[in-house]
Amino acid sequence: MHRARTSMPLLFALLLLLALLPLLSRAAVPNESAVPAYAEEQTILQAEKNLPEPGYGDAASGREHFDRHYIIPPGFMPEQDMILQRGGNTWRVLRNGPFATISGVLVLVVPLLIFVFYRTFGPQRIEGPETGRRIRRFSDWDRLIHWTTAIAFLTMAFTGLIVLFGKKVLLPWMGHEVFSWLAVISKYLHNFVGPLFIACSIMLFFNFVRKNHFHRHDWIWFRKAGGMISHEHVPAGYFNPGEKLWFWGGLTLLGLVMTITGLLLDFPYFINAGPNTGFTRYLLQMSNYFHLAGATLYIIAAMGHIYLGTLGTPGAYEAMRYGTVDEEWARTHHELWYDEVQAEARNPVPPGRPVPPGASPRPGS
Repeated sequence: MHRARTSMPLLFALLLLLALLPLLSRAAVPNESAVPAYAEEQTILQAEKNLPEPGYGDAASGREHFDRHYIIPPGFMPEQDMILQRGGNTWRVLRNGPFATISGVLVLVVPLLIFVFYRTFGPQRIEGPETGRRIRRFSDWDRLIHWTTAIAFLTMAFTGLIVLFGKKVLLPWMGHEVFSWLAVISKYLHNFVGPLFIACSIMLFFNFVRKNHFHRHDWIWFRKAGGMISHEHVPAGYFNPGEKLWFWGGLTLLGLVMTITGLLLDFPYFINAGPNTGFTRYLLQMSNYFHLAGATLYIIAAMGHIYLGTLGTPGAYEAMRYGTVDEEWARTHHELWYDEVQAEARNPVPPGRPVPPGASPRPGS
């Protein structure tokens, strides 16, 4: 039963990907909406206005033209053979226009909304004084894989934002020389840390998946918004439904989007063999659209996760840093899990029998 519930989000993501493939296979590289960037490209596009454009399945995904600005005869310098793809200009306009604008607005507005929420409703504090008795919540391995994934994520987020907005935001006051070094370092960090982030995300998924199944009582938590607004006491298990939503929607679903599109962009010639030139440009452009959208959603969702794990819930950061929480903190925020721990403490596990997740064999251990 648990295995079936675990595979549902993965099955949904796979079915969604399969549903999109027929659309991609029928799609031609955009023509009418292409916005020429250079006079020479515009001249070529006008000359080839009524000629069909290769679709995404074409190896070149465009036509090869000789760049007249080179004085070396054709065939001696591969870089002078220019692949002109009409959809390339469309991608450039959309990427630097609507996608960058919407992403930038969300990244700036969401922290402001979180601040307003914090000032309006305040944090979720414990309901009574601390007892001084500690309960083990996270193991050393739990914390190691969490912080490794978190550091990799922050590296990807900051370097990605530099690549997307650096020319407009940083270059004017940094100057070309300093910004060029920052851009190059960001690019390589983004490309090389990406596979590490994927590996850590996979380990994090399997490490916590059995604690993130939804239960009937979780819907009560959703209806009351976890008491974040009313500060009403709402019982929760080891992870509350908000954390489970972050696990399945952020780590799992958005993680899949970022993994698939990121690998396509990071290894465009992975399937290169013989005359095959790798993934087509149209497929890479579509991957870039999904990568930008997924990254934006992932970053703003992570802002909420970071807020609730620090200022929004005092004591949550200490739990992930040191691995233990006070009994009153556990009772206030995760009462159902706290009850399980106390029941296990009153009835110690016989030798040789495994201790349930999160439970302590003795009070305060």
